[in-house]
Amino acid sequence: MPRLFCTLALALMLPSILFAQQEKKSRFKPIPDNAREAILEAAPEKSTAKAAKERRVLVFYLCGGFVHQSIPYGNFAVQTLGEKTGAFKVDLADSYDVFTPENLANYDCILLNSTTHMQFPEPSQLNAFLDFVSKGKGLAGFHAASDNFGRHPKALAMVGGIFNGHPWGAGGTWAFKLDDPKHKLNQAFGGKGFWHQDEIYQYKPESYVGTGTLRVLVSLDMSKDAVSGRIKDGPREVPVSWVRKAGDGRVFYTNFGHRAETFQNPVMLQHMLDGIQYAIGDLEIDDEPTAISSGGEVALAPQRN
Repeated sequence: MPRLFCTLALALMLPSILFAQQEKKSRFKPIPDNAREAILEAAPEKSTAKAAKERRVLVFYLCGGFVHQSIPYGNFAVQTLGEKTGAFKVDLADSYDVFTPENLANYDCILLNSTTHMQFPEPSQLNAFLDFVSKGKGLAGFHAASDNFGRHPKALAMVGGIFNGHPWGAGGTWAFKLDDPKHKLNQAFGGKGFWHQDEIYQYKPESYVGTGTLRVLVSLDMSKDAVSGRIKDGPREVPVSWVRKAGDGRVFYTNFGHRAETFQNPVMLQHMLDGIQYAIGDLEIDDEPTAISSGGEVALAPQRN
């Protein structure tokens, strides 16, 4: 009887197990061929800096909250950037099992591709992540990488901003200014502000205002009514891309990447490539913290949403 009971129980459970496995496999729709071709075409032919040695990037994309459908596009874009320029090789992962000191020793940078609500199951995994960055390696983040680590304050602070809603929705085209027009990581934008369609976050003020930790590269251009009119508390500084030091390590974060089309934009891919190369340690830049200010090169032409 016990053996029969176990057999029957397994038979009843099997459909649920198979459904869960299938659901995991089908979380994302396949990338259309024309989108793959667009990403391949948009990726730069060469990197801004030559790799000092063979570099490896671990792209992590597990989501505990909202799952962005742009994730496969971001994964493919980073793989394409590495392969096309020779700047780095890429491994993809969506299991916390990769966060061990032994495994992370194989990498130069961890890239969080729109991960949400990350919570390390084991303290050792959190420690491996924190040590990886603080002891001299790199962390990069796209879009929802700032919506993580609710139970891990040190990891939360490492990213540099805490998600606090997105008044600027994915259906709108927003104006952006370059806080540091001559910065190496802003060279993709040609020294000028611009308009771009994407979803843009605001962050909890205590995570960046007055902290003296961020080198802000790009922020929303609040001089445009289409942008400032989305909030009720008046024009204020909203960082979009930044870098920061984290112990001996380096962090690059950009809020761009909610829309799949962002990863088909050559300007955005150049900005992301340069940021990753900084996080890896191959592109030397000025990463001294700067004050959050309203200066910079703003978007010149008005544009309707």
